[in-house]
Amino acid sequence: MRVLIDLTNSPHVPFFAPLVRELQAQGHHVVVTARRFAQTVELAALHNLEVEVVGAHGGTKRIGKARAAIARTMSLLKFVRRAERDGGPFDVALSHGSTDLPLVARRRGIPHVTVFDYEWARTQHRLNVRHSWRVVMPDTIPLERLDAYRAEGKVATYPGLKEEYYLDPSALDPAGVRTRLGIPAAAVLVVLRPPADMALYHRGITNDVFAAVLERVRTTEGCRAVVLPRTPAQRKSLEASLGRDRRVVVAREAIDGASLVAAADLVVSAGGTMNREAAALGVPVYTVFAGRMGGVDEALVQDGRLQLLDRADAVVLAPRPHRGRRPQLLYDRDPRDLLAVLLDGLPTLPERAPQPAQPT
Repeated sequence: MRVLIDLTNSPHVPFFAPLVRELQAQGHHVVVTARRFAQTVELAALHNLEVEVVGAHGGTKRIGKARAAIARTMSLLKFVRRAERDGGPFDVALSHGSTDLPLVARRRGIPHVTVFDYEWARTQHRLNVRHSWRVVMPDTIPLERLDAYRAEGKVATYPGLKEEYYLDPSALDPAGVRTRLGIPAAAVLVVLRPPADMALYHRGITNDVFAAVLERVRTTEGCRAVVLPRTPAQRKSLEASLGRDRRVVVAREAIDGASLVAAADLVVSAGGTMNREAAALGVPVYTVFAGRMGGVDEALVQDGRLQLLDRADAVVLAPRPHRGRRPQLLYDRDPRDLLAVLLDGLPTLPERAPQPAQPT
C-alpha cells in the first residue's frame, strides 16, 4: 500500500511519527510532505522522518493566508502527480488538519482521512470534512458539534487522547533535556507555550494571563521558565522583552517537547497538544486558552487533569512530586489501534475514481 501524509504544523510530527514507523514495519511505502511553518520541518528531522518540504505559512493576514494556501495546494498537486507517475497511485492520504491535502487527494481520486481533536476551527473543518472520505476524532467530542460540517456517515472515533497513542515514556529523557537547557536540578521548571495568535480561531483574542504568568515565574526565587514560541516573530518579541534574563530560556530551535514536558514541574499553555501531553503524563497543567473550549479539554477539566487559569497568582509554583521517577502514561494506548481506526474500510483502487475539486 502507498500512503501519503501531510504535516502542516509542529504537533503533527510526533502524532504521525509512530504511525509512519508502523506502516513501514508492515511493508507499506509512505511518502511524507511538510509545510515550512513553526518547527514542523525541524521536528521531522528530530524524529528521523524523511519529508518533502512543500510551501510555507502565509502569515497573520487573511490575504496572505489565502495566497499561500493556493500556492501550496498547487505545489502539492504537482508533487503528488509526479510521485504517482514515478511510483504508482496512492491508496490513502492522511493529515491532521491540513487544508491542502484534502483538495489534492480529491482531485487525484485518493481517499483522504482528516484527523482533528478541536472542533471549533470552523473554516478548516468545513473544507476538510467536505473533501475527506473519513473524519477521525476523539470520542469526547460530541457528535452534534459536527452537524455544521455535514460529517454524517464519515465519522470514526477513538478513545482517549491522541497523545496517549504516540507518547513513548521509555524514549523520553527529562533529565537530559534539563541539562541541555541549563536548568538546575533543584529549580522549579515551568514550561510555557504562548497563544496561537496566527490561527483564525484565535483571531482578535488577547491573552494577558500568559504574560502575567511568565512575569510571575521569572520573578520568583528558585523558578526557571522555558518558553516555546510558535513562530520566529513570537521568539523575537519575547527575546526583546526579556533581555538577558537567565531565568528564562526562549527556545531558538526544535526541542523534544515531550521530554521537556516530562521534565517540568508544571506546564502553562494557551495551546492544546502540550497541555494534553502533560495530562497524559500526569504533569500539572494549566490552560490559558482564550478561545472556545473543545470537548477534549472539557473532559480533561471535568476529570481534574487540566486546570483553567484566569489569574497568574493561582499558579502553584512548587516541585512536582516524584518528578525524578521514570515517566509513565496514565493510560497507555497502542498506536496500532489508532492506525486501524484510520484505515478501517479503506476503498480499494478499483472502487476509486478521480473527482474534480469542488469550489468552496
